[in-house]
Amino acid sequence: MAEQRVPVAEDVVTEQDYERFARHRIAESGGDADAFGLSYNVLHLAYVMITDYEALVHREQGWTMPGFRLMFKLWILGPTQPARLAELSGTTRSAMSNLINTLERAGLVERTRDGQDRRVVFVALTDEGRDAVSSTFPVQNAREARWFEALAPAERAQMVELIRRVVAARPD
Repeated sequence: MAEQRVPVAEDVVTEQDYERFARHRIAESGGDADAFGLSYNVLHLAYVMITDYEALVHREQGWTMPGFRLMFKLWILGPTQPARLAELSGTTRSAMSNLINTLERAGLVERTRDGQDRRVVFVALTDEGRDAVSSTFPVQNAREARWFEALAPAERAQMVELIRRVVAARPD
């Protein structure tokens, strides 16, 4: 059986073409092409959304998406321990510490010690950080709404539920 021609750089290959080629190759090798298709499309959506938000919302603030996400968590939760922030963000404690350091140098967050146990550290937004998040979130939220306006409200709710189920069943 002849092998499927692999496109070359000069070919115009769309995302759908790439996915189709990959699914075909995976199926030929006995892999789960449907699992690949789901994973590929979820990751692709996440990447293009993050790029969009950073370019159109956060870059002019001097932020990255992870920086905004951390400040947003603190805006919602209030002072929170770094380990808990890492857990909620799905990142390592080291990466969270680096992100907190960056935002602290910018004057957007601050570390405080617990009054009763000085070993316990909390991270909180500064007044400047709180003002920055509260003024930037509406712009972010408007972009979020634009991304999903192609879906009916019931489809949006279904998509949220399906993603939650996948996350809850996360493999070990």
